[in-house]
Amino acid sequence: MSFFGLGKLTGIGKQKQATAPSPGAAKSQLPLFLRKSFAQSHLVKGSFKGVVQQPKYTDLNEWLSINTFEFFNIINLYYGVITEFCTINECPSMSADPNTEYTWSDTQRKTIKLAAPQYIDYVLSQIQTMLDDERMFPTKIGADFPKDIRATLVVIYRHLFRILAHMYWSHYMELLNLKIEGHVNSLFAHFISFVKEFDLLDRKDMAPMLDLIVYYEQQGIIVS
Repeated sequence: MSFFGLGKLTGIGKQKQATAPSPGAAKSQLPLFLRKSFAQSHLVKGSFKGVVQQPKYTDLNEWLSINTFEFFNIINLYYGVITEFCTINECPSMSADPNTEYTWSDTQRKTIKLAAPQYIDYVLSQIQTMLDDERMFPTKIGADFPKDIRATLVVIYRHLFRILAHMYWSHYMELLNLKIEGHVNSLFAHFISFVKEFDLLDRKDMAPMLDLIVYYEQQGIIVS
């Protein structure tokens, strides 16, 4: 359900941690999306708990798949809005917060540093190929999902989270200028509520956005 109006992955990648800034520096550089006036901007009011719960008589894998298609399309859409700002020169690395940089792993398991637009293009292309694969996401009535579908979903959601984190940390000003921060905040709260409901991401994978997640948990938007 959308409220926003609009084989396996090989490139799981690694998360590189750098030295954290001092508390004083972190406080003085509070990102825009953590400022109360912006964080409270939402298209959808209230908790997403009822939205993400599996409906009665619905197959779990079908529910997970339907929502995966939806999140992929919406995140792809909103990233497409700011692609002209996400360039190799402006975003030479796939970063989230100042302490996090994501690297790509190719088919030979070689770690590669990519600019954000290249990394995201690889991710979106591979996820699209996967979603179109009837062996992984069957659309015919009576067809069975593969036994390893959950592992596949975990990889997909990890990558989609990284795109959202990059958008927040590197392009929130553009989202504000386009006046779509409320849409993206609601998308993010919906996304996190879903991955928490079905245990699709570890808390450590969400580290770059934990401050916003905790704030939404305190507000009852995301159920803790």
